[in-house]
Amino acid sequence: MSSLFESTYNPDVLSCIANLSNDEVFTPPELANKMLNLLPQEIWKDPNVTFLDPACKSGVFLREIAKRLINGLEGEYPDLQERLDHIYKKQIFGIAITELTSLLSRRSLYCSKYPNSKYSVVRFDSAEGNIRFKNSRHTWRDGRCVYCGASEEELGRDDTHESYAYEFIHIDDVRKELPMKFDVIIGNPPYQLNDGGNGASASPIYQKFVEQAKKLNPRYLIMITPSRWFSGGKGLTSFRKDMLSDRRIRKMVDFINAKDCFPQNSVGGGVNYFLWDRDHEGDCEITTVLGQKRDTMTRPLDEFPSFVRYNQAVSIIHKVIDAGIPTFDSLVSSRNPFGLPTSTRGHEKDRTGDLVLVSSKGRSFIARQYVDANEAIDKYKVMISRITYEHAGEPDKEGKLRVLSRIEILSPGEVCTDSYLMIGPFDNESVARNAVLYLRTKFARFLISQTLSSINLNKDKFCFVPQVDLSGEPPSDKSLYRMFGLTDEESAFIESLIHSIGAE
Repeated sequence: MSSLFESTYNPDVLSCIANLSNDEVFTPPELANKMLNLLPQEIWKDPNVTFLDPACKSGVFLREIAKRLINGLEGEYPDLQERLDHIYKKQIFGIAITELTSLLSRRSLYCSKYPNSKYSVVRFDSAEGNIRFKNSRHTWRDGRCVYCGASEEELGRDDTHESYAYEFIHIDDVRKELPMKFDVIIGNPPYQLNDGGNGASASPIYQKFVEQAKKLNPRYLIMITPSRWFSGGKGLTSFRKDMLSDRRIRKMVDFINAKDCFPQNSVGGGVNYFLWDRDHEGDCEITTVLGQKRDTMTRPLDEFPSFVRYNQAVSIIHKVIDAGIPTFDSLVSSRNPFGLPTSTRGHEKDRTGDLVLVSSKGRSFIARQYVDANEAIDKYKVMISRITYEHAGEPDKEGKLRVLSRIEILSPGEVCTDSYLMIGPFDNESVARNAVLYLRTKFARFLISQTLSSINLNKDKFCFVPQVDLSGEPPSDKSLYRMFGLTDEESAFIESLIHSIGAE
């Protein structure tokens, strides 16, 4: 068996598999090893440590764990076959997300889809070994799964179709179902499920794997997830609050652009992986990655109302907050300020009393009676696109962001659809024009960018932007840098991250 192990263990196959799908994001071996590097090195010499991947796809985590233990336990078990038997049977466990990935994971770990066959590097009595797959079912209530929130209309299928009812998060009492004590839980869980909403609407699901893993109270938990939970995301409010206040999160590596982590995949808002250490109580070592740039700082995750991803931004935000100026979010509307859905289209002919309607298709006209009452209708205001300029929140090839897309003044008698947010209202055009110029500064857009983890804008994303005086001289980046006492280094960081946008 040991000679079979040495001759068939091919670490390159999973690098190819990692590039196959943008739906279930597979983990490249290099990334799996970077995550495993977060663990203390002495763990690989401990024959009693147990590992669980609760979301096996390719089996890459279990395979890389096995390789490390095989080296680390050589002194404890000099005979290779005895060492393999101990590691594979007593230390490494997995739960596959589908039947197909269970076969793939067993092939990666045991060198055979069926670990009770003669081709397996260790011989189990069962065909699943320590990588189980249970064909779980959703539990529907009012059209939704009570465990994961999936849509019955979308995923209420018969047994001939994949239901995506992942076993690990469809368990009432995970401690009872998995009574074994796991020292390390590590994985790359599924990120989302279609929820039956408008269009391609989907709900996040990765947070349920993190929450379920914490219930097992391992010594260490390492997972990689989208970063949308930092400051947004559907149904993630409670999860975000719990994570940002959890002082057991010891290390985090945050990729602003997901392609720096998964070169073949776009994940809006980037991705991150973290080390949760049961016995740690303190600040988190945060490493921010953007292209070839890496910056590390130890700080609290919940230092600000919204998680700040760039370590270099922390001192800038402190200076803005310390100035004691009210924030710009009080001037920003909630969604749909005039009660006009994105799909609203007006008529072409201007009739007496009509308002001008601005939509993604241009300008038209709409009767005032169809517009929600709002004092801003007959005042000046600023309209901005509700979607950021960047696709999937990814910086461009220079590593820079524009952040805001369309920015323009709406005059009295002009309204917009839900495609836009409204800022104001303002009593005169001069103040509205200065508001536009302010939002075009790198300074303001930089502060907005520090709250973003998706392409969506709302009033909360302006929580760091100070409400400077707009009644006098129009603001400029130089005047703003001076006003808030930014150093040359801090100003240069803003300049390096944010693109210029001129008058339009």
